[in-house]
Amino acid sequence: MRINTVKQRWAAGEVTFGGWLSIANTFTAEVMAHQGFDWLCIDMQHGVIDYPAAVAMLQVIGGTPTIPFVRVPWNEPGIIGKVLDAGAMGVIIPMVNSPEEARAAVGACRYYPEGFRSYGPTRAAYYAGADYFAGANREIACIPMIETRQALDRLDEILAVPGIDAVYVGPADLSITLGLPPRMDNDGAFEEARLRIAAACRERGITAGIHANAALAAKHAAAGYRMITVSGDAVALAARAAEDLRQARGDAGAGGRAVYG
Repeated sequence: MRINTVKQRWAAGEVTFGGWLSIANTFTAEVMAHQGFDWLCIDMQHGVIDYPAAVAMLQVIGGTPTIPFVRVPWNEPGIIGKVLDAGAMGVIIPMVNSPEEARAAVGACRYYPEGFRSYGPTRAAYYAGADYFAGANREIACIPMIETRQALDRLDEILAVPGIDAVYVGPADLSITLGLPPRMDNDGAFEEARLRIAAACRERGITAGIHANAALAAKHAAAGYRMITVSGDAVALAARAAEDLRQARGDAGAGGRAVYG
């Protein structure tokens, strides 16, 4: 069974940095996978990625040391099982607001007796090894999202559910339910929640993760987060293209507007 090096690093107390994939394209996924991220997450919830595209992206990421995760559209066992069978080494599961929902997420990620995942690792057995069944419950990462006031209210109960490897904070949704603008970072109630989640995870031996950017990485790591998103394909593409255009227009400004054709 392929070793989940991200889970190994979490167990050692190390911080891992990841990238976010929203574009349904194998080449952009391959480019991101060759940049040295510890993990990449294929976003099937808000990204423009369907199941066939996700499978193809898992295939190109699989040719690198980067560990592939998938954020599924919802806490539903059918899609969780399908992305794991396709070779995802971890699943990020949105809107987990109660211990009952957390148990359902864990159950969908684990084979009996730890869960109720159906056996059939069609691609995973090729990517992760013929002994996949023997190691899957150990190596697959189950990562519920904490992103609402309701989840905060029941945080300790959620973290007490056996089988959770990490939780992943969705700052925008969490901010919204706390009465704040949907941003990656906020003061007041959001900051209190951010620190509380990290402390509660530390007490339980669970990895705290958060959706972020490179500018926020040091702040989150200092608070105890060990799964930090620092870049994304769509964001990086837009930012670099805009910067190139600003530079070109600035350089050409003294001589008039540039014309192409």
